[in-house]
Amino acid sequence: MEMTHIQLWENCLKIFQDNLPTEQYDTWFRPVVPLSYQDGKLTVGVPSPFFVEQFEGRYINLLSLTLKKVYGPGVQLFYRYNQVDKDPSSRVTMGSSNPSPAVTPKQSVAPANPFQHPEVREEVDSQLNPHYTFENYCGSISNKIARSIGEAIATNPKCKTFNPLFVFGPSGVGKTHLIQAIGIRIKETNPQSRVLYITARLFESQYTAAVAKKRINDFISFYQSIDVLIVDDIQDFIGKPGTQNTFFHIFNHLHLNQKQLILSSDCRPSQMEGMEARLLTRFKWGMTAELERPDYDLRKSVLEQKATQDGLEIPAEVLEYIAANVTDSIRELEGIVVSLMAHATVLNQEITLDLARNVLANSVKITRRQVNFEQIVSSVSSHYNIDSDLIFTKNRKRDISDARQMVMYLAKKHVKMPLTAIGTRLSRTHATVLHACKTIEERLPVEKSLQEDVTKIEALLMS
Repeated sequence: MEMTHIQLWENCLKIFQDNLPTEQYDTWFRPVVPLSYQDGKLTVGVPSPFFVEQFEGRYINLLSLTLKKVYGPGVQLFYRYNQVDKDPSSRVTMGSSNPSPAVTPKQSVAPANPFQHPEVREEVDSQLNPHYTFENYCGSISNKIARSIGEAIATNPKCKTFNPLFVFGPSGVGKTHLIQAIGIRIKETNPQSRVLYITARLFESQYTAAVAKKRINDFISFYQSIDVLIVDDIQDFIGKPGTQNTFFHIFNHLHLNQKQLILSSDCRPSQMEGMEARLLTRFKWGMTAELERPDYDLRKSVLEQKATQDGLEIPAEVLEYIAANVTDSIRELEGIVVSLMAHATVLNQEITLDLARNVLANSVKITRRQVNFEQIVSSVSSHYNIDSDLIFTKNRKRDISDARQMVMYLAKKHVKMPLTAIGTRLSRTHATVLHACKTIEERLPVEKSLQEDVTKIEALLMS
């Protein structure tokens, strides 16, 4: 008697269970539900796109071998998301919902061949990630200038004003995404343009190989044929005089021929000790743009986008809590979303504020600033756009009174000041402070705008 698709999947589960620790098996294989098997196509139900990404990343080899053994060598695996996808034959697409059609996703990690003569190679593999588009690049005041310049370059790559573009900022603030977005936009408007993205470390490896094979001239010729050269983490050239010298000649050739150069670094040119002075001078020829650490609005936008892409339903209060407390980098924010989903899957529970608190406590080391009364007054007055001196007056206007109550509430919460001490600083009685704190506490659960005010002010305090 022929086995059903459920029986076949149960045979797979036995193999998975024999090869995995119980915790891993329960976390990643029990949630997978066999839906159908027809014409060599196995369709399973999974919680979300994020789950698929993690599932295949961890167990692709075991999964492939097991399915071939149980179902046969021609088996194809398809996924159906419980929340969205109703078509059992639809193929899972990971990553951004808006990849650029101008860039073909990389099929391998093989870099562009620097030893093939440009006349022989008609088209260059750009090495761009199709998901790193401007459409998927969250914007705010912290990256507005750099983004605007990037879009201007993408519109007119031969503009001398911004050549080279040197983007710098700490790790995880979105430099790689921005510089690749420029390259993608150029490819969208001019598909024939020879655009190449490469890391400085890979460039160094290619250079070393070219020297060893005595093909340095071919190496240089290849790079001099590029229309838009994007080099990430250029600081990795520090302490490598041979690589610097070769890049110097490539830079000069491209710049002289009005080819666009786009560079990124974790520090500004003036801080690059060990980089040749003549290169540093050229880095400053065009435009130097800083990407700052993400502000609250940007952090929240990144979280919302990541949750949408991974098919997660994360309550607004959870997003706001994470945005207020994880302040260093965009990469860290995305990692928190991954951790949050993993915990929710393991514990088989919904994503809540309590779960978020536990994840942040266990997964991220959050260093909090010591907050004092003066900082609270400054942050509150800045948020409400009022003169801080007015908070200490007898003024009873609604906006001033609300700001004063917020100061009392936050002083009690963060500074742990006695109510009497708070009252003394504001020339108010103990009873007045108590009433203000209770008023805020009663309003918070029912007033969305007040919740947002508290979250944003606390973000200012902790940043």
